[in-house]
Amino acid sequence: MSTKASPIFTGAAVAIVTPFYQDGSVNYDELGKIIEDQIANSTDAIVICGTTGEASTLSHEEHLDVIEYCVKCVNKRVPVIAGTGSNSTETAIYLSTEAEKRGADALLLVSPYYNKATQKGLYMHFKATADAVKIPVILYNVPGRTGCNILPKTVVDLAKDTENIVAIKEASGNISQIATLAALADGIIDIYSGNDDQIVPVLSLGGIGVISVLSNVAPKQTHDIVAKYLEGDVKGSTKLQLEAIDLVNSLFCEVNPIPVKHAMNMLGYAAGPLRMPLSPMEPANEDRLRASMKAYGLLK
Repeated sequence: MSTKASPIFTGAAVAIVTPFYQDGSVNYDELGKIIEDQIANSTDAIVICGTTGEASTLSHEEHLDVIEYCVKCVNKRVPVIAGTGSNSTETAIYLSTEAEKRGADALLLVSPYYNKATQKGLYMHFKATADAVKIPVILYNVPGRTGCNILPKTVVDLAKDTENIVAIKEASGNISQIATLAALADGIIDIYSGNDDQIVPVLSLGGIGVISVLSNVAPKQTHDIVAKYLEGDVKGSTKLQLEAIDLVNSLFCEVNPIPVKHAMNMLGYAAGPLRMPLSPMEPANEDRLRASMKAYGLLK
């Protein structure tokens, strides 16, 4: 039976990009620079090798090297949460145990994609993976990318039966489902918004933060959305949330992380190119993104 521990983090965690050189290799120097800027601007945790970090195109060796580099660079200043999910349970266990050895503070496990497992299969997959490690686990529900929805009862069963499954990143976009989860969970699992346009709605249902794409370009502002809400300034938090909506929409006008990688390059970071099958941004969408960044005050 799980007993509720302290949260892995409260606030805004950045789902950080993985910068590449033009030849496609990982640009560790730039990753270090981005991590330093994130910590300096109040980011509450770093999620490395998630969707935004293009983990699906990294080899296992690269994946683990990037996690290890991030852990050493951060040096315990904020929690490092390693994305180690896979649609193969064996691979998820391998990546998770290796990330734990390399010093990750917690894991982010996406639901198995493509296989479209049943709820029983999801339970077995997540339990087997979490049982293979001692560090905390955040489940990641993003049906739009995986074709597979982790239902509230499955989440609660996992939290009750597995000591280190302690949180979920909810990116279903379905506020009704998140409300049902919060009611069923009754505080047994921490809920993070997985969508930047739903930070305040998820906080209103008892959520404690966000795992954010927006934080790559606006770390302080994203942190402040959560901080203000949790301090009781709901009106101030809501104002910041609504001010960011146009930029958030532009950051998702093509599949993530295409726009945010372009946005980082616009801000002067050497985020570099994307790995195929992701493609360069369409010019009209790039113009839209630039206009949104100007309106938000990120560009002159």
